[in-house]
Amino acid sequence: MHHTDPDRPHPQRVWPRNLALALVAGAVAAGALTLLRPDGDEDGAPAAAAPSASGAPSGAAAFAIPSAAVTPSASAAQVSAAPAAASSDASAAAASLLPLDQLFPAQVKAAGGEVYTRVGSTVMKSCVEPDSVGPRLIGMIRASKGCLGEQIALYTDSARNQYNLAVFTMADPKETVHLVTTLSMAFDDYQVGAQAPPPASGLAALPPDSGMVQMFSGAGRAMVAGLGQWSDGRATDYQTLVDRHLKPLQDAVGRTVFAHESAR
Repeated sequence: MHHTDPDRPHPQRVWPRNLALALVAGAVAAGALTLLRPDGDEDGAPAAAAPSASGAPSGAAAFAIPSAAVTPSASAAQVSAAPAAASSDASAAAASLLPLDQLFPAQVKAAGGEVYTRVGSTVMKSCVEPDSVGPRLIGMIRASKGCLGEQIALYTDSARNQYNLAVFTMADPKETVHLVTTLSMAFDDYQVGAQAPPPASGLAALPPDSGMVQMFSGAGRAMVAGLGQWSDGRATDYQTLVDRHLKPLQDAVGRTVFAHESAR
């Protein structure tokens, strides 16, 4: 499905922090995935598949959601605690994240033989920076029990295609289910920023109207958002871009996230 809207904003994308929203005319998303609740979790979300819209490529990623402790809401005493307590909480939240080099290794080898090479990665200052996250996702995060951190990376493959990954670690794993399901159903609504490659990478700085696909998956507290673009930015062959290129990388990172969440 190809839509052209001349009135839609096309802000510039920069690396690595001030990420513009990927509001790309003509882009198609892949939004079908399944979330499975863990055995014995009576309060977990039931297995649910978010349907892809007509004309959009479909791609499914299934990760079980292991049990995880829900961060309790602050009591009145905690709210009035000294600033040192807030600093301690922030340190504890950061410590709960998977180390960046483990989450995004220098190279990822997919089962089909493709090798993805990391161009760059970083931990964002917050989960709701307006230059990296769209207003809808910001609203959902602010209405949640909290987001412990956002970690992002840019990868490329042998064909110089570009893949953006963003991992949001929520305080409550049930809210991960809500985020993944909601964002997956809005196949043409881009709420996670795309990163422009640094000049030294040799990758093309793709124009804002380049074709793009997106996928979402969840494991425990963590939501993984993936964006894929052809090396030349063409707005064709979305199904191939999803199934043969973006999904293997997304699945590999998802397995790492799942293992980390399961070990908590």
